[in-house]
Amino acid sequence: MPDPTDPAPAQGRPRRTPRARGTLRIGSIAGIDVLITSSWFIVALLISLTFAPRIEQEEPGLGFWKYVAGFVFAVVLYLSVLLHEASHAVTAQRLGYGVTSITLHFLGGMTEIDGQSRRPRHEFWIAVVGPLTSIAVGAAAAGLWFVVPDGLLRVAVEGLAGANLLIGVLNLVPGLPLDGGRVLKSAVWGASGDQHRGTIVAGWGGRLTALALLAWPLVQEPLTGSEPTILDLVLVFILGLFLWTGATAAMAHARLRQRLPALVARPLARRTLTVPEDLPLAEAVRRAQEAQAGSIVTVAADGTPVGIVSEAAVTAMPADRRPWVAVSTVARTMEDGLALPAAVSGEDLILAISRRPAEEYLLVEEDGRIYGVLSTADVDRAFRENARR
Repeated sequence: MPDPTDPAPAQGRPRRTPRARGTLRIGSIAGIDVLITSSWFIVALLISLTFAPRIEQEEPGLGFWKYVAGFVFAVVLYLSVLLHEASHAVTAQRLGYGVTSITLHFLGGMTEIDGQSRRPRHEFWIAVVGPLTSIAVGAAAAGLWFVVPDGLLRVAVEGLAGANLLIGVLNLVPGLPLDGGRVLKSAVWGASGDQHRGTIVAGWGGRLTALALLAWPLVQEPLTGSEPTILDLVLVFILGLFLWTGATAAMAHARLRQRLPALVARPLARRTLTVPEDLPLAEAVRRAQEAQAGSIVTVAADGTPVGIVSEAAVTAMPADRRPWVAVSTVARTMEDGLALPAAVSGEDLILAISRRPAEEYLLVEEDGRIYGVLSTADVDRAFRENARR
């Protein structure tokens, strides 16, 4: 299943983030939250309704219990999807990436991994292990089919084998956002040395796959002898739309990332004035204007940075109160993530900001000297300008 990857490698440690609305935590695997969305209950109901006639055929007279048995099968099927996603997650952790969560939803599952893959082989192994897990589960279930007795158990094993083999094979199709698209991306990346080119090629693979899927109802009857049902048309449309939008988004993201190297923190930094914490705000502002500094940093007696004065807080403070309040009252205390290397740039800069959202960041040289203050507003402005080029 597709694995969106977003900011910040965390060396295997999961990054805790607020759960999305409409999700429910049902447990954890290797310290990773396992969530289900409300849409999962819809698909579980559909699987129950779809599977019920087959159960009735095998065990006539069950009545309402055939739907209960169908729901149990849906749970078992999604446990195998969970194995698929868990294989992605555990592999990513072993390669040194943080994994935030595994989410089961209408279309299967999603593993949220912190950060883009750092090497083509990481991309390959994280992607390919999911389909291989599904194929292994499907093959094991197919083997069990020959030894389990007739009845509902054999029906469940048969369904589990078919579904997992189908999931595994389809996910190897070379197009984003499928796992096979990430495998293709890793191959192009490894051959060309350009990760973004790999994403764009795999994105086109996803688009072509979406078009082929949408065209399937036109050839279904000539090839299979059966007319497409309304359910077939709906599923084809949903899956085709999912593939097209996922591939398009990945391509747009790659094109944007190609421009990120031009985003450099050092030239965006504002000249900074350092002042004692207890200095009156009015005096701090006066000194900053005199020095033509665009930012103020409070420091301890030994010169250690203590806080970054918030431009918004200074603006909100009435002028007649500024002589009577210490500059520290409008400063954000220095915390982990608010001090960045002065040389930070490109994707590292965006990831650093996403990890610790703030209005201002302190840029420091390698020897600890303060270089300046970086405003998020200035970064956003530069980012938009680069995107328009």
